[in-house]
Amino acid sequence: METTTTEIAPDVYRFSTFVAEANLVMNQYLVDAEEPLLFHAGQRALFPLVSAAVARVIPLERLRWITFGHVEADECGSMNSWLAAAPHAEVAHGAVACFVQVDDLADRAPRPLQDGEVIAVGERRIRHIGTPHVPHGWDAGLVFEETTNTLLCGDLFTAFGRHPDLTESDIVGPAVAAEGLGHPTALTPDLAPTLRALADLEPTTLGLMHGPAYTGDCAGALRELAASYEALFEARTAE
Repeated sequence: METTTTEIAPDVYRFSTFVAEANLVMNQYLVDAEEPLLFHAGQRALFPLVSAAVARVIPLERLRWITFGHVEADECGSMNSWLAAAPHAEVAHGAVACFVQVDDLADRAPRPLQDGEVIAVGERRIRHIGTPHVPHGWDAGLVFEETTNTLLCGDLFTAFGRHPDLTESDIVGPAVAAEGLGHPTALTPDLAPTLRALADLEPTTLGLMHGPAYTGDCAGALRELAASYEALFEARTAE
């Protein structure tokens, strides 16, 4: 395995590792600022590869913030390895999840975040957006880097297989196909409205956890995904 590094927006880096056994790419994202922030810690087994790639962009001891979409091995399995490598780093996650899980799992006390709360990392502003059960996980949340309008969107648009680092091609079709294979999405009445609210942010780049970084019509892709899931939800509830 190898981890590739791509700058997807100014000072926003994607670190991507293809795991053949799962037929998935596993991505982490770094916002390099006065207080660098890592979105997704990744699995413990991938820490040596990913941390070496991050260290080629910044010294690991500079890392200040670690956050993730929800509590799951591929998102936060190695958070304590990052905390050990970066003595001043702090985990930040949704407040309820911190109380229930992360307070116990993390080797240092995390910073609990409210929906819409901003972490000022110097010249950049990172907004935490709570998205319970979207796409899954009751503690789910995303981050929006307001300076470059980059939405780090976790497991949204999950697609199996290898992908280019950056694309403007369709990401909705592969996500719908993945839904048919693995059913990774919680189809609830809140799903489509949440996606449309994310589209209203008008992001210019989407950072996918399991797929490419996307630089096409981001708002349009989110609305199209919302419509696709809405149709699936209506079909299943009508059965």
